[in-house]
Amino acid sequence: MVRFGLVGTNWITESFLQAASQLDDFSLTAVYSRTSERATEFAAKYGVTLTFTDLESMAKSSEIDAVYIASPNSFHAEQAILFMNHGKHVLCEKPIASNAFEVKAMIQAAKENNVLLMEALKSTLVPNFKTVQQHIHTIGKVRRYVASYCQYSSRYDAYKQGVVLNAFNPAFSNGALVDIGIYCIYPLVVLFGKPLAVQANGLLLESGVDGEGSILLKYEEMEAVIMYSKITNSTIPFEIQGEEGNIRIDKVNTPEQVEIYYRNGTVENITQPQKGDSMFYEAKEFIELIQAGKLESSTNSHANSLAVMEIIDEARKQIGVVFPSDKKE
Repeated sequence: MVRFGLVGTNWITESFLQAASQLDDFSLTAVYSRTSERATEFAAKYGVTLTFTDLESMAKSSEIDAVYIASPNSFHAEQAILFMNHGKHVLCEKPIASNAFEVKAMIQAAKENNVLLMEALKSTLVPNFKTVQQHIHTIGKVRRYVASYCQYSSRYDAYKQGVVLNAFNPAFSNGALVDIGIYCIYPLVVLFGKPLAVQANGLLLESGVDGEGSILLKYEEMEAVIMYSKITNSTIPFEIQGEEGNIRIDKVNTPEQVEIYYRNGTVENITQPQKGDSMFYEAKEFIELIQAGKLESSTNSHANSLAVMEIIDEARKQIGVVFPSDKKE
């Protein structure tokens, strides 16, 4: 049994708990919130009695083995390092940090304290991504990767009325690229590694974050095209194009339907059965790694999380998105 503490009491935490509670070895033991009222209210919904309003006290607690961090992005690194320094395993919501400088510090803390650190990026751990990995050789030499994730933010209407919520506030290391563009970049890195060059364009909003953008990534024998947005919608599928065929995936953020279109005209459906609560697979991976005594995931590895963040840093630099966290370097 892995005893979890939660940092963050929002909708993403609720989704994680709904998924993780399906695992026999998951136990929610403690909840942190900045106010005792919110911590108690959230904990009561899940029958939890142990609550904290002080992170250091929680990190020192002998009642938890691991922590799931779903606080605003700008707090991820500092909070994760605090828990790792007290011997706790950390599952940190994506993006794992504000920039590559912070990711390196987190990896160092994980190694020094002999604990597991994993980025909670669900899409690379679901069965329908694994089936892509297993079948990619069937389409021959890959020449192009095309991923689009454009989802009109529920907070954009408020932004247009002059109310800047967290999602559009650079102080919390937010914006379209780090929030949803990462879903296009992470599978690319898992499949093909780090690119040779990054060329980015984006629309910088008045608040200082990007509303949407596109990135071209150069590899030795292929290219990748990525489009992301929090101010428009799109239904374009995710596609990997090879010389002998193409793999078409319905959604880059939660792959549910996967087909191969071969050049000879045949179509093969390689879709795998998958739980509706897609966060189940990240929780399962994390718990199994702890139980096996492993200190990183082979898929959402330290190297992959760092490479993804280095791509994001370069794209932000070209677009002009600056976070207060960048100044700590």
